[in-house]
Amino acid sequence: MAIYAIGDVQGCYDELSRLLDQLKPDTRTDELWFVGDLVNRGPRSLEVLRLVKSLGRAAVVTLGNHDLRLIAAAYGNEKRAAEPALKCVLEAPDRDELIEWLRRRSLLHYRPDLNTLMVHAGVPPAWDPLTAVKRAREVEAELGGKRIREFLRGLYGNKPDRWSADLSGADRLRYIVNGFTRMRYLDEDGRLDLEHSDPPGRRPDGLTPWFDLPDRGAQAVRIVFGHWASLGFLQRANLLAIDTGCVWGRALSAVRLDGPARVWTIPAIRPPPAP
Repeated sequence: MAIYAIGDVQGCYDELSRLLDQLKPDTRTDELWFVGDLVNRGPRSLEVLRLVKSLGRAAVVTLGNHDLRLIAAAYGNEKRAAEPALKCVLEAPDRDELIEWLRRRSLLHYRPDLNTLMVHAGVPPAWDPLTAVKRAREVEAELGGKRIREFLRGLYGNKPDRWSADLSGADRLRYIVNGFTRMRYLDEDGRLDLEHSDPPGRRPDGLTPWFDLPDRGAQAVRIVFGHWASLGFLQRANLLAIDTGCVWGRALSAVRLDGPARVWTIPAIRPPPAP
């Protein structure tokens, strides 16, 4: 058995196919952990969804912000539906089957036996691993339930930007989603900064990468994440960033998580999309 983590695909089907050809996974025993953002921006989001879904139980997917955009578009968000890279999915004959499968993926995947947690963007510093799991399950219950339209109507926005156990309703769920799928920096007061995406060497004064904050609740657990293409590949003790910017013309990466780490990198075969 082998466990591989795969970075943000974002519709890069050809590179994903080449990566799987190199990994040669046995889908009866191996696991392929996708860190989120399967879709959008790249040219073949529909084929990516079909491929990952076809892997069955071998595919472990955590939802990214672009995956949530697709789900929102499918449930009537006209702004999201207008995004050209999503239209191929929304107009596909198997659209309903794919959206139903996608909305039932996890927001966070935690394996205590591997001391490893996978999430798209990061874990807000106030939460330990078990608290993070509980917060993720709150959102997953709404995504997979009958109130999904109501949940999606309240999904978008940058506030609240600071966690409080007193948060409730749409505000509570929005913070959880933003923390898990959009977070990069926090300011000196512990508030989410959702505007800046430059790498740490070019960050504005007063902002700190979420993973550099002292006394994080989940710092004893290895966190595998993507979302931050400008950060690129980063490996530290208990930290593994694997969005290597395939859709931006760089590469798609995979890392073996069980046993000694080995890295596979597939160079992008298309130029990045127009800004």
